[in-house]
Amino acid sequence: MRAPFRPTFSLRKNLPWLCVLFSAAALLAPTAHATIVGLNQIVTPEIQPAGVLSLSYQAQHSYIGNSQQVQFELGLTPRLEVAWFQGLQPAEGFFSTEFNVLQQGPHLLTAGAINWSTRGGNLQPVLEYGYYTDTDHYVAGAIYVAGHTELLLGYRRQISEKLQFSTDFQSGPGNSGTVGVTYNFTPALSINPALYYTNTSKHHLLGYVVLTYNLTVWK
Repeated sequence: MRAPFRPTFSLRKNLPWLCVLFSAAALLAPTAHATIVGLNQIVTPEIQPAGVLSLSYQAQHSYIGNSQQVQFELGLTPRLEVAWFQGLQPAEGFFSTEFNVLQQGPHLLTAGAINWSTRGGNLQPVLEYGYYTDTDHYVAGAIYVAGHTELLLGYRRQISEKLQFSTDFQSGPGNSGTVGVTYNFTPALSINPALYYTNTSKHHLLGYVVLTYNLTVWK
């Protein structure tokens, strides 16, 4: 049974987490341009630049996933990245990795394994194709979850230098179609609020927001 709809995020309660996370990021290393790897819901085929660490704080309805989590995403090489998602409520960690198989002109092809939980379960293989122009990004792929394959679709539009629109979809129970925007306060700091509309027959409209800061660990 899914939990009934109820707000789970308190800014006052979690403000210390935000202050510690982003203050530490600003002190430890020089800033890097935000890359916004990922749409609202699905992973995407572009790889985090080598040496760039993305730090994020995410809050969302518990139906979507862990209601609050801190994310760390690091590019190890121009073709390989790793990520760790540490859930706060409840405490649970997730490991993910992606490898860029092809990058030629506007074409991207990436394979990965995501969502390996510290509470057990298997990595979920994912394969995605992307067609990226200067203003429009198109994504299509598939992910293997619990013995079956789910469809991934996504689109992102660069509206202005600071603002992007994004929408994506993942088939299967417990997943959603989404719409959201990303606003860059600076080249390194961005916020991404979104709305999720669940696939289940009893549909829910759910909220999500993630604050991201990118910094350069090495050049």
